[in-house]
Amino acid sequence: MVDDAETSGTIQLPDVLLSYSARGRGPVVVNAHGLTRSRRSVARFELADFSPVASAGHRLVSYDARGHGESSGTPSREDYTWSALSGDMLALIDHFSPDAPVDGIGLSMGTGTLLHAVTQSPERFNRVVLTAPPTAWETRTAQADIYRQMAELVEKAPPDEAADILAQSRRPAPIFDDVPGYPPAPDISYELLPTVFRGAGIADFPTREAIGAISKPTLILAWATDPGHPISTAEELASLIPRSVLHVSETSADLRTWGDRAAEFLS
Repeated sequence: MVDDAETSGTIQLPDVLLSYSARGRGPVVVNAHGLTRSRRSVARFELADFSPVASAGHRLVSYDARGHGESSGTPSREDYTWSALSGDMLALIDHFSPDAPVDGIGLSMGTGTLLHAVTQSPERFNRVVLTAPPTAWETRTAQADIYRQMAELVEKAPPDEAADILAQSRRPAPIFDDVPGYPPAPDISYELLPTVFRGAGIADFPTREAIGAISKPTLILAWATDPGHPISTAEELASLIPRSVLHVSETSADLRTWGDRAAEFLS
């Protein structure tokens, strides 16, 4: 029987301390969450629950991105672009699997991070799972404006008022209407949150040409009804990446199948 008991720890990088949890045994799969989330907030809702990957004979390593959850942060917005965050991901991979390529799972910001990592260092990956692809390229401009506005609102408001402002501005997409308490409050300190939002505002995918050169088997999992994660991005990724498969979830119940879908794909 596979021992999938969870262990936790930290990895010291030159400028941040990354916090992680690992479970299962076998080839490493690195798992990156979305903007303002963390390992803890993702686990709370059991939506993008990839623990079945660990039960299917892999070592699943989930980590808090810099500035999120239990990881430390830095004061520069440039450190929170997806291209910069990919450096943290690759350092994590070097720590856990220095001699063998890994599989990667990303969600939203984590998908952007993973795309930069796999285009920069394709030799470090076997297969990739891109979930909840966010706005990109032409659709990124309007979303970037939203992040800049949110950064300004958080900076000007006291923490308790900022929490209310964020709750009102981050209404869930209809697919989450039957998920109580969603979305969760940001798992980032309010002092750092404006910087993280500004980093998100200047983040984007690699070029279409770079993504089209991805040769790794790729599973793309999208959810419907969310303009911040439009199906059009997932469809374009599927058209660009030669060895890709796309699945779109129309309900939160189907979202809960993502862990099993990823486990089957990576087996």
